[in-house]
Amino acid sequence: MACELPAHARAADHPERVTFPSADGKTELVGYLFKPAPMPAARVPGVVMMHGRAGAYSSRANGVYDASSLSKRHRMWGHLWAEQGYLAILVDGFGPRGYPQGFPRFSYKQRPAEVDEVSVRPLDAYGALAYLRSRSDVIEHRVALQGWSNGASATLAAMSIDAPGAKLTTPAGGFRAALAFYPACGLKGRFEAGYRPYAPVQVHHGTDDEEVSPSRCAAFVNRSRALGGDILVRLYEGATHGFDDPSPKRQRVAANAPAAGLAIRRATHFFAKWLKDGSGQ
Repeated sequence: MACELPAHARAADHPERVTFPSADGKTELVGYLFKPAPMPAARVPGVVMMHGRAGAYSSRANGVYDASSLSKRHRMWGHLWAEQGYLAILVDGFGPRGYPQGFPRFSYKQRPAEVDEVSVRPLDAYGALAYLRSRSDVIEHRVALQGWSNGASATLAAMSIDAPGAKLTTPAGGFRAALAFYPACGLKGRFEAGYRPYAPVQVHHGTDDEEVSPSRCAAFVNRSRALGGDILVRLYEGATHGFDDPSPKRQRVAANAPAAGLAIRRATHFFAKWLKDGSGQ
């Protein structure tokens, strides 16, 4: 399965822009809503999406940061979840804090504390969860979380049994399940004593990731599983960082397209299990 935009998911097909508060109590976040058309029911499950260190927008945004300039990867996944019958929201956590362009590679130690992926960005995820639950078209207790790279690290932190911003860390009180695509699993040493997610988590990583360590994530997952964590890592041979990005630059790597296709199939099956068929009840 090639990693391509659905036929209808073209640049002109823009999601709705909304705003809502982060659980940090001070930041008004921006979100982009991808809705099924038509809606399969009056209320549907939801998906919260957390961008990586490059931010929510295309590298070619040229100063225009809105629905028209979202990155291809975020648009692809947003439309995919809408096609699956979910209401998905991409959270822009960088723009409202003054960094809409995101951050370049190898800038980790220079990034400001207000975008910290372990202590701050999980609060954005829970702000988005509260927003979706306030809507009359979302099934309140059937919302999942997905993140990429830095946003995937935030996803892991958000799914911890002691996650910042979570009022009740259970599948009923928080997220039903989560997908973390190529996270950095050091997580600033916060979980050195052990990590346990409160709901099922899948981690997807390419073995040739050039930005973060897949072996470190595999070890992180294995330690969590030894503690009883419901977490699984999927490794894709030869795939690189951002392997699911449909841009030509990423898809020039031979292993990325098949890895993306398999990861998408696994991701849709995983969320269907926990959001649609009632397994998480």
